[in-house]
Amino acid sequence: MKKLLLALSMTVACMPASWAAQYTQVVPEDSEIRFQYKQMGVNMDGQFKEFRGELAFDPAQPEQGKAAFDVPVSSVDAGSDEADEELAGAQWFNTQAHPVARFESQAIQAAGDGGYNVQGTLTIKGKSKEVTVPAKFSEKDGVGVFEGKFTILRGDFGVGEGAWSAFDIVANEIQVEFRIAAKP
Repeated sequence: MKKLLLALSMTVACMPASWAAQYTQVVPEDSEIRFQYKQMGVNMDGQFKEFRGELAFDPAQPEQGKAAFDVPVSSVDAGSDEADEELAGAQWFNTQAHPVARFESQAIQAAGDGGYNVQGTLTIKGKSKEVTVPAKFSEKDGVGVFEGKFTILRGDFGVGEGAWSAFDIVANEIQVEFRIAAKP
């Protein structure tokens, strides 16, 4: 019996990577998706107040990870009720026809120093584009945190049609910044 316990103890001690935590439960109250853009040369900020996420990530096996996030675009907060109403309209997000923006990963690659490149498809307003999202991962007190930022071009997704399709008033470049907290 002592030999069996010793053998089990040695096996467990020699395999810590295979027992690493897999982060699967997104913690929305500790997470956020924000964005920055320029309007008439002035930096502007906004955020999405709601999103849902599915996640499966094991730092010991990142290439097997998966992530999918749905963002109800009507949850946009651009700083004023007037701006939020304008963004919900047909020329911008058209929330009636396209209520959800979605990101779904296809591959996750380690980039060193706690960094990862998450390749996937971003769909906004019915238009899909392949994107690579750089993310840093850290763990503290049993909570994994993914942080990063990337730039999209709003014109690629038809966000801002008609008079708004020109980029002289509202810039084409939108920087998306995120912090996603997850538990095992």
